[in-house]
Amino acid sequence: MRAPSRSGSGVVRANGIDLCYETLGDPADPALLLVMGHGMQLDAWDRAFCELFVERGHFLIRFDNRDVGLSTKLVGVPDIDAARRGDRGAAVYGLEDMADDAVGLLDALGVGRAHVLGASMGGMIAQVLAIRHPGRVSSLCSIMSTTGDRAVGAARPDVLVAIRSGAARTRAEIVEAQVETARVLAGGGFPFDADTVRSRAAHAYDRCHHPEGKLRQQAAILTAADRTPALRRLRLPAVVVHGADDPLVGVDGGVATASAIPDARLVLVPGLGHELPVGVHATVVEEFATNARRATAETP
Repeated sequence: MRAPSRSGSGVVRANGIDLCYETLGDPADPALLLVMGHGMQLDAWDRAFCELFVERGHFLIRFDNRDVGLSTKLVGVPDIDAARRGDRGAAVYGLEDMADDAVGLLDALGVGRAHVLGASMGGMIAQVLAIRHPGRVSSLCSIMSTTGDRAVGAARPDVLVAIRSGAARTRAEIVEAQVETARVLAGGGFPFDADTVRSRAAHAYDRCHHPEGKLRQQAAILTAADRTPALRRLRLPAVVVHGADDPLVGVDGGVATASAIPDARLVLVPGLGHELPVGVHATVVEEFATNARRATAETP
């Protein structure tokens, strides 16, 4: 039986900004960097989910991306309409900057190489990290994400209408709006726990409510280049997990990601939407662990 997990936290200077992070497990174990999605803070990664990776022998690192949580907030108002047209000048920063943030965090923590797992926008950042810094990534796990090719990974139009509607202003309204958004994004194959979503949304609001940062992150996503050619040049163990019923990032985005990365494994989960419910945690951990073992086996 493994010893109880050790945890740590702090703020480090990385890539010219401050990044808030938390760690879990033994620093002597192989590092695993978790990269969260659009507008989500580090503790959107369920603690019990994180513990499963630690039990598999990993030193887990989770952090607030720039513009969310307790990390640095940037300035500038992006032109979202121009960003949707692909105008890179409309964004304050790009996914490349966010990937370099993650490498700066690894540098600050003294971590040379890490397994990298990202969800949604975090999957995009993880892909860019592997492309820009291949020597720092032991293995890649991309979840409910896509390649940047605008021909794949599109959201259902009705879902976009649903999540953009409303004008929540108060804490209570914003929390309930997030519960309804999560409900819309669920695939229907796993129980929807509204109380847990509500509790996390309230905690996130109290920890740091910063909608301006979400706009800048959205612009980074919208102006990202198609990563397909660069993904084809990757030479590392990779697994792509995607919900077969994802209404926000169409399943063809996951299929395209796995098709682009040589020898990547594709795992489609029936009934899973744009979500990481408790019922899928064991599957994700097992797929990640299997892929991470490939990295160990392929190390000379």
